[in-house]
Amino acid sequence: MLTIFFYALVFGFVFCLSPGAVLAETLRRGLLHGFTPALLVQIGSLVGDAVWAVIGLTGIALLFEHDAVRVPLTVFCALYLAWLGVRSLMDAWQLPATGSAPASSRKNALAVGAAISLANPKNIVYWGALGSALSGIVGAAPSHGQTLMFFAGFMAASVLSCFLVATLVNLLRKNASPTWQRISHGACGIVLMYLAVLAAHGV
Repeated sequence: MLTIFFYALVFGFVFCLSPGAVLAETLRRGLLHGFTPALLVQIGSLVGDAVWAVIGLTGIALLFEHDAVRVPLTVFCALYLAWLGVRSLMDAWQLPATGSAPASSRKNALAVGAAISLANPKNIVYWGALGSALSGIVGAAPSHGQTLMFFAGFMAASVLSCFLVATLVNLLRKNASPTWQRISHGACGIVLMYLAVLAAHGV
């Protein structure tokens, strides 16, 4: 069981720390308002990660092979990422005032993180692969206990990653000049727009 937990930790850190839309939005919000909004984007994304994990590990992923499910989800993902990209580019053009985020903005950060993760159909590909990897680790069809252990390891890594990423972004905010903040916002916007284009190609 400990072996399964360790593998899940590794997979979880790789998944959460890899560049993508969640990381780009975390950087954008963290540069504007600091640790808490960055952390909330990360925590919000855990909602989507957990949902996709359950789908991938239980075999419900087969449902997403149908165009009636996959295409609308992919279109929504592309449009949402494009909207976030445009906002980030606007922030780069006219750097907003920084400071503590209001309560409404914090709630919004949580929702945005969840929406990015839930709207990304590529997560099901990742979790479908991890479901197969788990079978390879145990050498047979995993039991419910082994699946739960794998899920627990992944979520433990995800929670640790949330705090790690938010801390690093907050340190960058405190030490980055306005010019570097503009560059960061611009880079985040370009990444988000690029991811939107990639998502649109998947339709």
